[in-house]
Amino acid sequence: MKSEESNGVPTLAVLELLARDSPPDRFHELLQRAQRQQLPAERLAELQQATHLALDVQASVSQRRRRETFMTGLVDTVHDMAAPAGPDTLLRVVTSRARRLLDFDMAYVSLRDADDTFYIHNSDGDTTALNTGLVVRKQRGLSELVTATGAPFWTTDYLNDDRIPHWEEVDEVVRAEGLSAIVSVPIIRGNAPIGVLYGANRWVRHFTPDEISVMRSLADFASVALEKAELLDRTQTEISALEAEVARAQAAIARTTDLGDSQSRLACLVLDGSDLHQLAGAVAQALDGATVVCDAYGRVLTSSGETSGITDALTDRAVLEVHAARGPIALAPDLWATPVSAGAENLGIVLLRPAGQLDSAARRFLRFAGQAVAMLLVVQRSTAVAAGPVRDEFFDELLAVPLRAPHRLAARAQRLQVGLDEPYVVVVIRPEGSEQGEAVMWASFYSHRHHGLKTVRDGRIVLLLPGSDPSAAARAVSDELSPVLLQPVTVGAAGPATGFASVARVYQEAQRCLDALAILGKAGSAASMADLGFLGLLLSDDRDVDGFVSSAIGPLLDHSAERGVDLVGTVEAYFASGQSPTRAAESLYIHANTVARRLDRITELLGAGWQKGEQAVEVQLALRLVRAREVLSRQRPTAPGARPATAPEA
Repeated sequence: MKSEESNGVPTLAVLELLARDSPPDRFHELLQRAQRQQLPAERLAELQQATHLALDVQASVSQRRRRETFMTGLVDTVHDMAAPAGPDTLLRVVTSRARRLLDFDMAYVSLRDADDTFYIHNSDGDTTALNTGLVVRKQRGLSELVTATGAPFWTTDYLNDDRIPHWEEVDEVVRAEGLSAIVSVPIIRGNAPIGVLYGANRWVRHFTPDEISVMRSLADFASVALEKAELLDRTQTEISALEAEVARAQAAIARTTDLGDSQSRLACLVLDGSDLHQLAGAVAQALDGATVVCDAYGRVLTSSGETSGITDALTDRAVLEVHAARGPIALAPDLWATPVSAGAENLGIVLLRPAGQLDSAARRFLRFAGQAVAMLLVVQRSTAVAAGPVRDEFFDELLAVPLRAPHRLAARAQRLQVGLDEPYVVVVIRPEGSEQGEAVMWASFYSHRHHGLKTVRDGRIVLLLPGSDPSAAARAVSDELSPVLLQPVTVGAAGPATGFASVARVYQEAQRCLDALAILGKAGSAASMADLGFLGLLLSDDRDVDGFVSSAIGPLLDHSAERGVDLVGTVEAYFASGQSPTRAAESLYIHANTVARRLDRITELLGAGWQKGEQAVEVQLALRLVRAREVLSRQRPTAPGARPATAPEA
């Protein structure tokens, strides 16, 4: 500088400072130094003009550089926002870039919600947790001024600016953050403001038009970012919905395919001669539930799975409602039913308790399941009718006395798949009316369904059925046949027995049981020899005395043996004295109260009706049998080493 001044060219010093991009203070120092040197007025005016021009050039260059910085920042912002991201990430990009580009201490965004209220969505540079999430009441704060005019608004001192509609909660955040100058620009989509972008400093600041323009550009970017994010969200939602729809369609196709395969399996089961239980199990497995197959009268024929709660009243109602609807119906939210019919003939219903909801494909399969059950019942009935004469002839030969050609009968039984090595019972049926043809047809189907035999003798229908409980077999036949004929039937049963040689004997017992029911005036009822008490003992061929005694007074015998109290003798004395406790006590040489206590105990063991009617007769007969066997045992000589006979154990 000194060299320039000594040469008398101070303007070159101005150019040198300008070339070095010196700060404005250096220019002012040069001018003040020239004034102290008392340069000529012309030279001093020239230096002043050069200094002013240099400062103008420097300001223009600085402004151009700043604009270039702004443009570079805006381009970077656009580049950052081009990546797929959610609205939170994109708004963080905007606030962070605004803070760095415009030298803000803090930048944040507020958005309008569904209630037309603004809330602070995103904030950058805050030092407290008060700002983000703050809800600004309507007609309060800078957001109200900006959205009302659609133009930017700024202030150098927010807390002391009366133009702003203050709200204490917002002012509290401004004080906590130590903010002073704040600028806000609207975020607009279309013609409607959807939010506000803010920039704030903790010192007094005047904002330039370039800075306001950059803020508006960033606000436009924020609007585009929100629209892009919403579009991306909608697109992703639509894609997810389409994927879910495709998955549902694929599941429906797979389900339809599986049910189609299951229909083929049901058809194969019918054609292969499977029984009703196997068919019901296949339906339950295909529909992932429990099934019950009922006949036309609501009686359960078979079931598969957990079927608790299926009552007779429910099945009766279901038969009426299902056949009236002629298709699958929902009896309850978790219970469906479909008809089983052949043409106009009602064969029954199929009940289904599915694990979940029943869609249209499953309902169509349920309808087919009812048709498959109907086909199986018709096939079984036709098979029973076709095979009936051969099987009836074989059964007639088994009833012949004496049994002829047992070896030939065994070979025929094997061909007909009749196994008599397991227990069986014989049931004799007499319809109490003139309609025997329908009963015979029903018996053919019933015996075929239960893998038994049927024949007709002397106007009575005879069934040979697998099982060991003749009483249960008699009741089952009566319960199913009576509603079919719409009239009572009398049913007698006997058994169980095994082997070919026992069939005729058990048949004779069942005949005598049926005759006994008629003699006793019990026509229209069902019973076995065991149900007839002492009369069954007299009519039975095997004379199960021990079984009769045990059923009549077994508890008394057990109690007397365990406690040493002679309850049997007390009962004998009680009946011998004409059922007088006092005279019984005298004959036993004990106190009357003791007899009374024993009688109470006997009532607990035998039941309240042991002193009257048929039970009293059975008790007295059992007592006589016990005493008779004791007498015979004492009179019978005992062989050396043999054990003496004793009374029967109950």
